[in-house]
Amino acid sequence: MTASLSLRPATGDDLPAIMAIENAVFSQAWWPETFEEMLDRVDTDVLVATDGPDLVGYLVLTIGVGEAELANLAVDPARRRAGIAQALLRESLDILRRRSVRWVYLAVRASNEGAARLYEHFGFREIGRHGSYYREPAEDARILGLEVPPRTGH
Repeated sequence: MTASLSLRPATGDDLPAIMAIENAVFSQAWWPETFEEMLDRVDTDVLVATDGPDLVGYLVLTIGVGEAELANLAVDPARRRAGIAQALLRESLDILRRRSVRWVYLAVRASNEGAARLYEHFGFREIGRHGSYYREPAEDARILGLEVPPRTGH
């Protein structure tokens, strides 16, 4: 992880950089309006990771009563393997603890071994599959779940 990496809530000013990463990473990118809506929702947190002036990753959490969905996580392809996704995930788990969320779920492409390993490193386990969840290309999703671990340390 770079020493200058910082995490903060996203703002509307971040949308162009978020969309650039979204379009670079996903074959079925969310629309800008989807992100705009997420920024306005009280049940959703959009976090961004910045390295100096550059937005290098983001994460979207939708939070309900006692459970949450990690709806989207992406890192600039040129900045992968620098600890950015791990930092976003750690921060999201802290948010969930503060909000007394017990369970978090997510969907990941069945073929996305790298993402699955990242989530498994954080304790996520496969709890099911959703057939033909993704399009372009068509693919099943692995549904992963995690009982949010209690805070460790001080």
